[in-house]
Amino acid sequence: FGYPTDAFKAPLIYNPWFENKGIDTVVIPMGIKPEDFPTVFRSVFRMTNIPGALVTMPHKIAAAGLLDGMSTAVRIAGSCNAVVKRPDGSLWGDMFDGVGFCRGLKQKNFRFDGARCLLVGAGGVGAAIAASLAAEGVTSITISDISQASAERLAERLKMFFPQLETRSGENDAAGYDLVINASPLGVPGDPLPIDVARLSPD
Repeated sequence: FGYPTDAFKAPLIYNPWFENKGIDTVVIPMGIKPEDFPTVFRSVFRMTNIPGALVTMPHKIAAAGLLDGMSTAVRIAGSCNAVVKRPDGSLWGDMFDGVGFCRGLKQKNFRFDGARCLLVGAGGVGAAIAASLAAEGVTSITISDISQASAERLAERLKMFFPQLETRSGENDAAGYDLVINASPLGVPGDPLPIDVARLSPD
């Protein structure tokens, strides 16, 4: 589910993998405008051969409000990018943006235990990353966002599920952190970075 569909990459990734594994499943792009999404979302899952769905922009937040159950990551992020229909017909949602991010860090041999993190961007992706970092056992997360209220709300949600985690909203000064994450909308070539990279420590 998403709109527009011309940037969708999931069918190119999943469908060859399904075919290679002999799994009788296919990912089909479904372009749905935001105003039609709630109705179409529920209607599609009434079909008997739809086991689940991937959800992308601009529907991740809306999808979270249409679920019967959800993971901790969805509760913290307030958004959802994967839905499975359970045997009783109920819909369970998860958000794996943060899991994928942390998997990449593991491949780079990053040590989560004791790490101090700066997260710039408190939107859906930033919140998903924060939830996964907390689950991996980092010591602290400072959240910086142009909306101070968004940063504070994310810090509060993290504290509800991970009371041992040090969380606070703060400035985007990159000095003194073990991990600095750009989860802001800034990132395509030509954009300014949301941090002063000269403040990063060499490691």
